[in-house]
Amino acid sequence: MEAISKAKFQRYGSRKVGLLLDLVRGKSVKASQGIIPFSGLRCSDMVQKTIDAAAANLQVKLGTKLDLSKIYIKEAYSNMGPMKNLKRIQPGPQGRAMPFKRNICHLTITVSDEKGEHK
Repeated sequence: MEAISKAKFQRYGSRKVGLLLDLVRGKSVKASQGIIPFSGLRCSDMVQKTIDAAAANLQVKLGTKLDLSKIYIKEAYSNMGPMKNLKRIQPGPQGRAMPFKRNICHLTITVSDEKGEHK
C-alpha cells in the first residue's frame, strides 16, 4: 500500500531540494533519518517532516503501527512553484532597481510498505 505527503509553496529552490531527495529515494524512512541531518542543506528539516508525514499517513491507512525500517520511499520529487507572487526588487548601481524572483517549490513524497524499484 502507498501513502502520499505533499509540502507546497516552500521557499527553497527545487533543484537544491532535488539534491537531497536523490540521497534518500529508494531507502527506508529509518535510513533517511540517518542521512538527512548530516546533509548540511537548509531544506533538510522540511524534507524530513514531509517524509515523517507520509510514513504516518501510511500507518493510518493500514491501521497498524509499522516499523520505520519497513517503510520505503518509493517516489520523491520536487517541482517548481509559482513565481508571480514573490517578485522582489533589490537596489542596483546608480539608483537602478534590479528585479529578482524568490524560488518556491512543491515537494511530493510517496512511501510504500513494499520494497520495490524507485522512479
